[in-house]
Amino acid sequence: MEIKTYPPLHKRLFGVWCRHYAVYTRNLYSNSFPPFMEPLIFLAAVGIGIGKFISGTVEGLQYLEFLATGLLMTSAMYTSAFECSYGTFIRLEFDKVYDGMLAAPITAENLIIGEILWAGTKGLFFSFAVLAVMAAFGVITSPYSVITPVFGFATGIMFAVLSLLVTSYVKNINHFNFYFTGVLSPMFFFSGVIFSIGDLPQCLRIVSEVLPLTHTVRLVRVCCAGGMSSIIIWDFAYVAIFTVVVGWFAVHRLRKRLVN
Repeated sequence: MEIKTYPPLHKRLFGVWCRHYAVYTRNLYSNSFPPFMEPLIFLAAVGIGIGKFISGTVEGLQYLEFLATGLLMTSAMYTSAFECSYGTFIRLEFDKVYDGMLAAPITAENLIIGEILWAGTKGLFFSFAVLAVMAAFGVITSPYSVITPVFGFATGIMFAVLSLLVTSYVKNINHFNFYFTGVLSPMFFFSGVIFSIGDLPQCLRIVSEVLPLTHTVRLVRVCCAGGMSSIIIWDFAYVAIFTVVVGWFAVHRLRKRLVN
């Protein structure tokens, strides 16, 4: 009986990453321009428009910088969520891309983890790209802001595993509307992106602490505004635990769907 041999793990994961990179860069302009421009347009419309009516600082930052730091993470959230929901579903159900990939010396787990790493890379790239533009216009000035793309990567990973878990249940591509409208949109407004969660009623503050976006947004703000607090320990712990636990369920469920 022939025993199937596999390349080293890093080569298998990198192979999945390279496949997605090659496909994505084939239409780089149309793929990257809209998600890159969206947070900038939102910043101009809301930050400049509303910001002039807000005096003082919000969590130690001018309102325009407060909003800009939050938008760094929302760009990572949306790009990775689209990649691992609509993107994964189309590759799975319509294009049958995974059928060919699984014929190579690679396991279903390797394929899924490669998808997660690719989504995390997109989160890093878009958070860095938006940061570069905002720094060029003097919106974000802290020297420690160079660390924020790392949190963009973490945000991309978190929403990749969450989106893959959702995808493992979805049978009709239109059902993703419930995910984006019912989960991601409220998260955008109640995770401290547009206003401080300290201004929310106590019951909503508790809800905000459950939302994954809250924690990377707060970590970015610490980088940009300083003021270290013990709460960032909770933020780091949340990001790690959420990624591992939700990731395990996502890999487990999606593996069965891929194999079947």
